[in-house]
Amino acid sequence: MSDPIFFAAAADLTLAEIATVAGTSLPEGADPDLRLAGAAPLESAGPSHLAYMDNARYGDAFAATRAGACLVSPRFAARCPSGTVALVSRDPYRAYATLLGRLHPDALRPGSQFGARGVAPGAHIHLEAHLEEGVTVDPGAVIGPGAEVGSGTVIGPNAVIGPGVRIGRDCAIGAGTTLSHALLGNRVILHPGVRLGQDGFGFAMGVTHLKVPQIGRVIVQDDVEIGANTTVDRGASRDTVIGEGTKIDNLVQIAHNVVIGRHCVIVSGVGISGSTTLEDYVVLGGQVGVVGHLRIGRGAQIAGSSNVNRDVPPGSRWGGTPAKPVRAWFRELTTLARLAERSGKAQADDGA
Repeated sequence: MSDPIFFAAAADLTLAEIATVAGTSLPEGADPDLRLAGAAPLESAGPSHLAYMDNARYGDAFAATRAGACLVSPRFAARCPSGTVALVSRDPYRAYATLLGRLHPDALRPGSQFGARGVAPGAHIHLEAHLEEGVTVDPGAVIGPGAEVGSGTVIGPNAVIGPGVRIGRDCAIGAGTTLSHALLGNRVILHPGVRLGQDGFGFAMGVTHLKVPQIGRVIVQDDVEIGANTTVDRGASRDTVIGEGTKIDNLVQIAHNVVIGRHCVIVSGVGISGSTTLEDYVVLGGQVGVVGHLRIGRGAQIAGSSNVNRDVPPGSRWGGTPAKPVRAWFRELTTLARLAERSGKAQADDGA
């Protein structure tokens, strides 16, 4: 069986080019014309590879690396092996990510699964849909009446784009996604299996539960990325909104009327209940649960597996169940640990 390379480097880069892109300078004696053909982890990198180092846990791997060059934070630079060119950067990981984008541009967003351009055989596009030039549609995709798709966008196989949906330019819509009642900006990435714009969970409760029609939309602004099998419900009466630059992981549930600000980070397993607002730059760790009708302030961070049941002030760090400021949470955990230890000693003494 063959061993395919899914992301071959698009082009070699010289050390001078790498330093320019990374915003760093070459050390004395380094050959600016040395060409590197790709990137690799410290432990497997060879003389033609670029690596990075910014974590003390990888000190042994760094000391033994054979990488041609390594982006490294200032505190580790002196430990760089003699055969590796140290490119000192205040943020080596960010610089590395930028260079990976140059070396492997195809890895920046999902492409056609059919390996073709234009509308593939087997795609179903309504006569009243409008596709700009340069749109790629893979087999099995369905695009409904009145839908609009901007140039440079790729629609993956078996994706369903509902009537009237608007998709901006240079977007990537993954295989098997479904979009309805939604407006997407430019450069939006939806990974496979995303569900966007379905009914919110709204019922007038009683002896029988009366369904409340969900008549809002989903608005996704520019440069948003949404992970595989995440669901975003459309609004009930107002729109569900995801702000510019926000990054959402796999398996996240976002309920109706939720408003998420710009450049938020939402990690896998999060559930956000209806009508909650996240202001700009909020971070929710994995498996956080947020009850409805709350406001989480700008720049707040919530630790993983926490449950948020009240408003969170801007800039604060909370954790626990129910969530509270981290210092209070840590004090509680420490107190409980001490009580448990004392109880265990008392039981042991009684037994003696």
